[in-house]
Amino acid sequence: MKHRIVVLGAGYAGAYVAGTLARRLSPADTEITVVNAEPDFVQRLRLHQLAAGQEIEAPKLADVFAGTAIRLRVARVTAVDPERQVVAVADADGDVAGELGYDTLLYALGSHVADHGVPGVAEHAFHVTSRPAALRLRERLDSLSGREGGGSVLVVGDGLTGIETATEIAESRPGLSVTLVARGELGAPLSAGARSHLRQACHRLDISVREHTSVEAVEATRALCADGTALAADATV
Repeated sequence: MKHRIVVLGAGYAGAYVAGTLARRLSPADTEITVVNAEPDFVQRLRLHQLAAGQEIEAPKLADVFAGTAIRLRVARVTAVDPERQVVAVADADGDVAGELGYDTLLYALGSHVADHGVPGVAEHAFHVTSRPAALRLRERLDSLSGREGGGSVLVVGDGLTGIETATEIAESRPGLSVTLVARGELGAPLSAGARSHLRQACHRLDISVREHTSVEAVEATRALCADGTALAADATV
């Protein structure tokens, strides 16, 4: 009997591992199955560019794995039973689609947006952690760019994703007012040289920076801060 390898997730990690295993292991001895909720390969690290308006390639996973012995299962993982060594999956409509048995399981489903318990994030905020979410933000930016006077975009968080999102939006859509909120000093984990470069980039792109600011609630048209101030925003990211 072949050794069954099931890889959950076909992002950068899952697709790379599956491809590497397929090259190094004999299909006569192993069976590799990749489970992913979408049929396309999503370049997650570039979703901020997609949101800002660029066209980012999303090749079909069937084409990515063409020529290999990798089996692709487009479905959503609903449960993992390590005792029975099975994975329960459901199709795109949410209907139960069955179980996949495995001998070796690789979990590479990634992460999801972190709201940190801040009220209003789920209802009012945008994010770029998935392709549908990035396209939703893009649609909102399109509507703001098309109206007289533009609009305001508030990006909360100065990690790499926040920095990339704020600068990409500001550069791609100069008619919008972009503000970047940092809980501490802007780019604190970065080197001194990188922090200096970041400040210069924000200045060049006319990005307003609010340091030492903590957002405690998000509403439809503003974000409420711990110090009692309210930051107006047509779109909070």
